Amino acid sequence: MSDPITLNVGGKLYTTSLATLTSFPDSMLGAMFSGKMPTKQDSQGNCFIDRDGKVFRYILNFLRTSHLDLPEDFQEMGLLRREADFYQVQPLIEALKEKEVELSKAEKNAMLNITLNQRVQTVHFTVREAPQIYSLSSSSMEVFSANIFSTSCLFLKLLGSKLFYCSNGNLSSITSHLQDPNHLTLDWVANVEGLPEEEYTKQNLKRLWVAPANKQINSFQVFVEEVLKIALSDGFCVDSSHPHALDFMNNKIIRLIRYR
Repeated sequence: MSDPITLNVGGKLYTTSLATLTSFPDSMLGAMFSGKMPTKQDSQGNCFIDRDGKVFRYILNFLRTSHLDLPEDFQEMGLLRREADFYQVQPLIEALKEKEVELSKAEKNAMLNITLNQRVQTVHFTVREAPQIYSLSSSSMEVFSANIFSTSCLFLKLLGSKLFYCSNGNLSSITSHLQDPNHLTLDWVANVEGLPEEEYTKQNLKRLWVAPANKQINSFQVFVEEVLKIALSDGFCVDSSHPHALDFMNNKIIRLIRYR
């Protein structure tokens, strides 16, 4: 067996063998490590490749096994495809094409389930009436939460790109709050009468906006209307069995389906 070889790919170190790196002789890696192409070294003497280090693990595993193994929630298919093109591992490129066709078919039929919850709570805050004069005030506040599940990861990313939290005076896309590709939980408040703007920040109260209408969502009716617009434009329709069409806007559990 040959001695181990350590690669520095975009700052991430991998250790493998010469046999693995040359397992596909017509690839760029095969050419680099058979002496047909020059290689660069880092300060430690490791072979340096200025490419994405994170997804290289999937390329290296393919070199080892000739099999494409990706986690179920893998979200960087485009990046991996570009890296495979760079390294010119043709069997991997073909495997990625087959995987994308498989994912596309799985995305065509989808289910969207939304569970809504609303409560009223009292918020206390101080109001500046004059320099050095403050008074304590309180007001009722509507608090909303929506637990959204979809079998389509792409739809949740689309939905997240159109919804924004208003916090600390800035709008931030919901996409950055996606922890699970199939689940999204939203919590927000309606405008509170008399509540100074700085109190929203101080009490960590987030408001919800929808783009491109730049509309603030102050009720479940508006939320459902806007989500419905986005879902219908992506091919979803209301599940006629749940809820009944006449009660759609009043239900706390809403289900939509998509068949293609």
